[in-house]
Amino acid sequence: MGSSERPKKKVQLWKKAAVHFALCFVMGFFTGFAPTGSKAPTTSAATRSVILSNTSSAATPHSSQIASLRSTAGGGRINKSRKLIPQQLPGSSSDDGQPLPTHFEEKSKLTPRRLIIIITPTNARDPHQGVNLRRLANTLRLVPPPVLWVVVEHMESPSGKENEVSEMLRSTGMMYRHLEYRENFTAAEAEVELEHQRNLALKHLERHRLSGIVHFAGIHNVYDLDFFDELREIEMFGTWPMALLTPHKSEVVIQGPVCDSSQVIGWHLNKMKDTTTKREKIHVSGFAFNSSILWDPERWGRPSSSQRTSQNSIKFVKEAALDVEGETKLKGIPAQECSKIMVWRLRLPATATTKNVVPSSSSSDSN
Repeated sequence: MGSSERPKKKVQLWKKAAVHFALCFVMGFFTGFAPTGSKAPTTSAATRSVILSNTSSAATPHSSQIASLRSTAGGGRINKSRKLIPQQLPGSSSDDGQPLPTHFEEKSKLTPRRLIIIITPTNARDPHQGVNLRRLANTLRLVPPPVLWVVVEHMESPSGKENEVSEMLRSTGMMYRHLEYRENFTAAEAEVELEHQRNLALKHLERHRLSGIVHFAGIHNVYDLDFFDELREIEMFGTWPMALLTPHKSEVVIQGPVCDSSQVIGWHLNKMKDTTTKREKIHVSGFAFNSSILWDPERWGRPSSSQRTSQNSIKFVKEAALDVEGETKLKGIPAQECSKIMVWRLRLPATATTKNVVPSSSSSDSN
C-alpha cells in the first residue's frame, strides 16, 4: 500500500506546478495588453526633458547639460525656471544685432610695446659710480619690457672696477650692452668724454639697426615711472620739463619746454644767461628721439654722405630736435601741457667727482 501512494503524490505535485505556471503565463500575457497609468516615473521625465533640450539647442555646452541632469536627478523634480542658455560663439551677435565682445577681439587689439633704449655714460673717476648705477638699475628694472640699457665706460679703469660694472649689469636680469673704449681723457675734458661716449653708443645703435626710442639717462637722474610710458608714445622727437636740483640750495631750476597740450610753444630760460638768444640749449637728458634717424636719411632728411654728421651723431640729433622749421616734430610730454615733472637731475659739486675713492663703509654712511 505504501508503494501505490507514492506515485499519486508525485502526480499531484506536477499538477499543482502546471496550474501555477499556467496562471502566471496567462496573467503576464494579459498584463502586457493593459493600458499604462497616467503617472510616469520621475526619472524617465527628467531624461526626456534633457533629450528635448539637446535637440532644440545644438549649441548648448556640455557643462550645462550635466548641470541640468544633476538638478533633475537629485531632487526628483524638474526645475522649469532653470533654462539652458547656448554659449555665444566668436563673431556672433546679440538679439538686437549688435556684435558681442569676445576675448578674441581684445587680443587682436593688443599692440606690442616699443623698445626703450637707455644710454648711460659712466666714469670710473666717480667715487659713487657703483651706487648710482645700482640705483638707476633698480629704477629700470621696474619698467615694463622691452628695455635695452647701453652703458659706456673707459676700458682701462682702476683695478676690479670694470668687473663690478659687468657683474652689476648681469645681476639686473635686463637686456644690456656694455661698451668700452680705449681713448684717454683728462678730468678737464669731462664734457668731451661724455660726448665721445654718447657718439659711441649711437654708432652701436646705427651699426646694429636697433630700432626704438632713445633717451640719455645720466647716473644722477631720478625718474617717475610714468615717464617711461610717455616715452613709448613718441613717434619722432619728444621733450619734457626737467627739474635741476643742487645740494645746499632751496630753489629748484626748471629746464625744458612750455607746452600747449602736447605742442611746444616756448622754453624755460635760465635767468643767469642771456635771454635775448633764440632759445636755451636743450639738455641731453631733456629729449628723446626715434633711433631710425641714425640710418634712415630719406625719412629724416639726414645727408648720409656727410662725414661730419657720421662722426658726431649726438650733435646732429640735437640740431635736428631743435630745428626751428621742424619744431612741430617735437612732442611735449606729458600731454597735459607738460605740467608734470617726471625727471629730476642732481647736479653734484665738482669736488664730489674728483676726490679720491673712499671706503665703501664710509661712502654708504654719507649717502
